[in-house]
Amino acid sequence: MDKSSGVGVLDKAAVVLGALEAGPMTLAGLVAATGLARPTAHRLAVALEHHRLVGRDLQGRFVLGPRLGELAAAAGEDRLVAVSGPVLTQLQESTGESAQLYRRQGEDRVCVAAAERPYGLRDTIPVGATLSMQGGSAAQVLLAWEEPERMHHGLREAVFSATALAAVRRRGWAQSVGEREPGVASVSAPVRGPGGRVVAAVGVSGPIERLTRQPGRVHAPAVVAAAARLTEALAR
Repeated sequence: MDKSSGVGVLDKAAVVLGALEAGPMTLAGLVAATGLARPTAHRLAVALEHHRLVGRDLQGRFVLGPRLGELAAAAGEDRLVAVSGPVLTQLQESTGESAQLYRRQGEDRVCVAAAERPYGLRDTIPVGATLSMQGGSAAQVLLAWEEPERMHHGLREAVFSATALAAVRRRGWAQSVGEREPGVASVSAPVRGPGGRVVAAVGVSGPIERLTRQPGRVHAPAVVAAAARLTEALAR
């Protein structure tokens, strides 16, 4: 069966990625495995590396890149959203605050599911809303477990620090007070995919008057439990 798509550069890039499925390869190994000319194999591998579809190991060999894992995680978004409804509803009811689920999308984060507080003063984030990664507990969670280069890039414009992200990784949840919006506090925890990678952030948000300036003291246990339920559901 002819596997050619008729778009030569894409076919060759697919051959490179397919070869790397077998494990790390030097340029010579990649040339041998693909049958491509050395300059062509090198040019494609470097171009794919630029887009994070290919990476390098400690020996400088070419390996499959982190972007492939991110795309695979995004492919599971429908399942994540499908199982999130009951979890977010329970989180909202147990805390009395609005609950949201965020995924990272490029340099931003997107609310993919929510359960709103039904009455009174509340922080309303519509499903589909795009928010900055510069502030907020969900942004902290989505950045805290990123690869170092991407994390440091994200910290350039963030209102939180690398020290704050280290604390998030240590305790397993994040809190913010007035970071995303004045008067709003929040608590978030990481949702992990089958490979253990953080694929989303679940949390609650509301006015500082109710959540206080230490919102994690009150709501971290419930938020972490919700994250664990979502992680378990994705594992199944």
